[in-house]
Amino acid sequence: MARDDAVIGCTGELLVGTRGAQGPGEVLVRVRGGTEAFLAWSDDPLPKGATVLVVDSRGTRQVDVIEWADPLEAPAG
Repeated sequence: MARDDAVIGCTGELLVGTRGAQGPGEVLVRVRGGTEAFLAWSDDPLPKGATVLVVDSRGTRQVDVIEWADPLEAPAG
C-alpha cells in the first residue's frame, strides 16, 4: 500500500501507547472528515491517551508520530 500523504500533519490520540524501538501503538487520527485508526511508531515510548502529530506515513495504515501540544491551547504567560 502506498504512502497516505493526507494523514501527515494531522493530530490524533493514542489508543495504545507506543513502545519506541520495541514496537508500535495505535492512534486514532482526525482525517478526511472523520477518524481512522493507524499503527503508530515513535522514537521514544509515548503513553496511552497522549496527543500526537503524524510526521510521516509508512503506508499500510502505519504512521510515525511525535508527542504534540497545541500551541493555541497553551496557558498564557
